Amino acid sequence: MTSSSVASKVIVVGAGIFGVSAAAHLQRLGVPTILINDGPVGNGASGRSLAWLNSSRKRSADYHRLRMVGIDRYRTLAARYPNASWLRFDGGLTWDANDDHNEIAEVFAYEQSIGYDAQFLSAADVAAVTPGVDPRSVTAQGAIFNPGEGWVDLPSLINVLLGEFLERGGQLVTDAGRAAVTTVGARATGVVTTSGGKFDADAVLVATGADVPAMTAAKGQHIPDATPIALLVRTRPVDVTLRAVLNTPRVAIRPTPTGALALDSAWSEEEVIARPDGSYEVKDTTVQGLLDEASRVLEGHPKLELESYGTGPKPIPGDGEPVFGQLRDIAGYYIAFSHSGATLGLIAGELLAGEIATKRPHPLLAAFRPERFG
Repeated sequence: MTSSSVASKVIVVGAGIFGVSAAAHLQRLGVPTILINDGPVGNGASGRSLAWLNSSRKRSADYHRLRMVGIDRYRTLAARYPNASWLRFDGGLTWDANDDHNEIAEVFAYEQSIGYDAQFLSAADVAAVTPGVDPRSVTAQGAIFNPGEGWVDLPSLINVLLGEFLERGGQLVTDAGRAAVTTVGARATGVVTTSGGKFDADAVLVATGADVPAMTAAKGQHIPDATPIALLVRTRPVDVTLRAVLNTPRVAIRPTPTGALALDSAWSEEEVIARPDGSYEVKDTTVQGLLDEASRVLEGHPKLELESYGTGPKPIPGDGEPVFGQLRDIAGYYIAFSHSGATLGLIAGELLAGEIATKRPHPLLAAFRPERFG
């Protein structure tokens, strides 16, 4: 740890990608860190993420910049693990529905204008650029192929980062139950858990996914929340030539390290039923419909069989932009709350760890501070 570092002990609450990444980066900086999770590691949104590494389509300039730096960190990681089956950069292919809302031409022009690597493809072009797609499923307006995009298997990445965290002396506490940040005056002083644990620290990072808004509300900080319920379906291994991530009107598809496919969509998420007791009901017709939609866009229309599925909250802030950094009125209380956890996982952990260790705000996070909500 550098001489300018001030944090001597940190607690990270939440062992998804943001929490584990930040904890590993803190230990790299020489800051003793305790990582606490309510259940096993990776039991939240990180385990049911499509985990598409991208900055495609339109978003704010600050958000695009952060995502691009995030992708850069994955390229560095890929060089460190050149044979990793859990991190691939085989591009992404997207097309819109054949209706008045189709924006493919507009999006392509926009991506070109900001220097985002994009190729416009007609249906006839697709097979030569990225195999495994039935060209008849591509709408007449065409598709965009982004060769710099990729995917990561977040559970695998979390295990890699967690291994480094522990090797560097970090402390892991699992099955701790729900956590609450303790404060004295206007300063975070540690964490207590429903299992009876009490941990003192100079700073606390809350990276509990969809629970972040409620936890900060308990301390008087309002974070707008637009979290929906996610559904990620995993197929059994299947023999396909697809390597790119597909984002199509009715289904998104990415390969997995085991040769299976991960699937999600907006319409299938809307069909998930949230029960009063906090559990979820997923209809067989929803799962089968998603499998059928995926088969339709794949070359040869392979029979896709269900291996498993996961459902639960997908963290999304109310304005769609990430929320990273220290709460305005509580020194030492930091949060990480964002969609695109995969794309931002490495860079968010790195930048937050640096801020916590040194108390120096990083300019890349300036647009994403919690205080923007008042």
